[in-house]
Amino acid sequence: MSGNESTGDGPTNGEPPSDDSAVGLTGYGTYVPERVLTGEEIAAESDIPEEVVVEKMGVREKRVCPPDGDHATDMCVSAAEDALADADLAPADVDMVLYHGSEFKDFVVWSAAANVAERLDAEDAFAVESYALCAGAPLAIRQAKSQLLADTPETALLVSASREEDLVDYENEDSSFMFNFGSGACAMVLEEAPDESRTRAVVRESAAVTDGSFSEDVVMPAGGSRNPTSHTTVEQGLHTLDVPDPEGMKERLADASLPNFLDVADDALARSGYDRDDLDFVALTHMKRSFHDILTGKLDAENYYLDEYGHVQSVDQILALDEALSRGLVAEGDLLCFLAAGTGYTWAATVLEWQG
Repeated sequence: MSGNESTGDGPTNGEPPSDDSAVGLTGYGTYVPERVLTGEEIAAESDIPEEVVVEKMGVREKRVCPPDGDHATDMCVSAAEDALADADLAPADVDMVLYHGSEFKDFVVWSAAANVAERLDAEDAFAVESYALCAGAPLAIRQAKSQLLADTPETALLVSASREEDLVDYENEDSSFMFNFGSGACAMVLEEAPDESRTRAVVRESAAVTDGSFSEDVVMPAGGSRNPTSHTTVEQGLHTLDVPDPEGMKERLADASLPNFLDVADDALARSGYDRDDLDFVALTHMKRSFHDILTGKLDAENYYLDEYGHVQSVDQILALDEALSRGLVAEGDLLCFLAAGTGYTWAATVLEWQG
């Protein structure tokens, strides 16, 4: 197990970094498909009681994509257009497009980032991808911030999308913790030292930890180099997500998850010159309702539970922020933490100061 790593740009005296080196979030956007799948429908398809799906799994409803549309790049482009408009920027202003969404996208072995840049007409941007599964948002912000401060880019467009709901087999009880998977996309614009009037949030520090002992606990059995696609793998239904040892994973994760969530949140806050008492809002990965309540209770901060979206991989944090803003749960001057975890297993946090 690897421990938390310093971002390399955190404060050394317990104070927030100087605004002279600040990176700001200047715009964001979201997209969700029109089709709604209800908890009642999930219960009927999976033969799990509706009360369990809605109350325990925390899915009143979620959005799902049609087979012939709303591919990862389609959703990213829609969210990116909204984010650029929110930031009052044109595609030509973008220097970097960073895709941090699902590896299940339009094509395999393929750059969604390059496709999004082309479709937006971001002619001066280079394109890059970063994969941390459901922990992607805090880590993508960390990566983009570091590049903006250390390199020549001045404006980064971060995009993410997921339709991994397509990979869920509702008849496979072993993978039932993934029945909350929904579809959607988000985009964020980050800029180096933007004008205060255009800054929605100042990006502070991050922290992350990985426990690689979970690296093979969630897999799609076929389609990779170990077990290439064949008539046999298709006939055997090996192209959906599976959990080889669900009870073993559950037992080990129960011991690791809460401490690691709290550790990365505390470390990111400390590196930013804060502690838990300063935290106003946490944008958290969707998870079963009971664990969400335990974790947010430990952090003692406002939060928004995504029970009408389900779990949309690394899109969750922006969906939660957007809903919180619309409900008045986040205000100018609030301290935010984007807190996430992804199978593999990585826990990550990034702190932001909300400007309005």
